[in-house]
Amino acid sequence: MNKTTTAVKLLALGSTLAAVLGAVPNAAAQARGDWTVKAGFNKITPKVESGNVSAPALPNTKADVGTDSKPILNLAYFITDNIAAELDMGAPYRHKLFGADAIAGTGQLGTVDVLPPTLFAQYRLFGPDAVFRPYVGLGITYAYFRRERGSAQLTAVLNTGGPAATFSLESKWAASAQLGASFRLNERWSLDGGVIKTRLRTTATYSTGQTQAMKLDPVAVNLGVTFKF
Repeated sequence: MNKTTTAVKLLALGSTLAAVLGAVPNAAAQARGDWTVKAGFNKITPKVESGNVSAPALPNTKADVGTDSKPILNLAYFITDNIAAELDMGAPYRHKLFGADAIAGTGQLGTVDVLPPTLFAQYRLFGPDAVFRPYVGLGITYAYFRRERGSAQLTAVLNTGGPAATFSLESKWAASAQLGASFRLNERWSLDGGVIKTRLRTTATYSTGQTQAMKLDPVAVNLGVTFKF
C-alpha cells in the first residue's frame, strides 16, 4: 500500500467520523418549555435497619426487606434550560420480608406491595444542546404500602398455635435525593440513568397487637430511554 492510498483512506475515515458526529443535530434536545417522557427499569434495594418487635416477643426479633425491579415511566417539564420538574411513576413493587437477628433463618415472613411516586426539582448541567448532561435533584416521595400478606412463618414467630398473623405498614412521606445523567442520541431521543436515595421510616403493626419501627432508606438505580415531545 503506497502513501497516496493510505492518505486517501485516512481522509475517507475522517469524513465518515465527521458525518457520524454531525448526525447529532445542533438543535436543543431538552430546553425551556420541552416535555420529556422516560421509559425503563428501576431496581429498589432497601437499606434496612429494623427495630425490635414490641413485647411480647423474643428479644431482638427483627426483619429484613428484599429488593425488587419494575418498569418505570417518568414525565418531566423543563421550566428553564437547566431547571426541570420530574414526576417518577411505575408499576407497584413487591418486596419480600424476612426474619433477621434473633429470628434469622426463619424464612419469608410476608410480602408487601408499594407505590412510591416521587416529584423532583432538578438542575441539569451544561446547555440544552450538550450531548452529555449530568443532573441533580431533590424531591418528595409518598410510599404507599398495600396488600400486606403474612406467611405461616410469621404466625409461627408471633402467634404460635393461634390464628394466622397479619401485618400492615404505615404509608409515609419521605425526602429523596437524585443523581443522574443523560446522553443525547439525536434531537428527540436520549439515554438516561440515575440513582435515587430516599430517607424512609415506617412502622409495622401486627394483628397480635405488636409494633415494629422500620428504617428502610431504599436506594434505587434506573436506566431508560427518554423521548422529547
